[in-house]
Amino acid sequence: MSEFFHEGSRQLQDRFETRPMADRLVEAIVSAQISPEDKAFIEEQNMFFFATVDREGRPNCSYKGGSVGLVKVIDEQTLAFPLYDGSGMYLSAGNVLVNEHVSMLFVDFQRQARLRLNGSAFIQDDDPLQNHWPEAELVLRVKVREMFPNCPRYIHKMTLVEESAFVPKQHCETPVPAWKRLEVVADVLPPRDAHLAGHEQDAAAALNRS
Repeated sequence: MSEFFHEGSRQLQDRFETRPMADRLVEAIVSAQISPEDKAFIEEQNMFFFATVDREGRPNCSYKGGSVGLVKVIDEQTLAFPLYDGSGMYLSAGNVLVNEHVSMLFVDFQRQARLRLNGSAFIQDDDPLQNHWPEAELVLRVKVREMFPNCPRYIHKMTLVEESAFVPKQHCETPVPAWKRLEVVADVLPPRDAHLAGHEQDAAAALNRS
């Protein structure tokens, strides 16, 4: 428990008289291993929130979405997920290369449940799991330091209306995001997208339909 909490947490626990309860909760719910129940919950999700930190300690939070099975549990202490084509800024992945500490938040809005996971992330070239997810650019693996369920009382109950059409799938052409056809990026597109330059009218039409 002394490693789980720092002086900031302890200061507020003492102010609001929650230290004994906080210590009891750590004993009861915090684990360094992924249980079969946690594995099932994680692999049933189609999105999660991913927090990373740069070399100076500045945080960045990202939404990661895909199909059910977006995150794969490898063993009791390791999970993996794909990094798809994005804005090209590589904020999350770039942070992982300079600071391994990450957090993941899984929220099931239909069942109103959530799971928090903290650990160390790494990226390896030619990860054998890369072909597990269509169009994955990279695979990011996370070693669990601690994980625990969170009180669900403030989770809004929501229902999935439609999965994003941009989620890569086997034997299905993934649409091009409209912003890649805009003039503002036409001269700086990576070689794989250079053919999209000069189609701003198509982009405007696509943006109007969205």
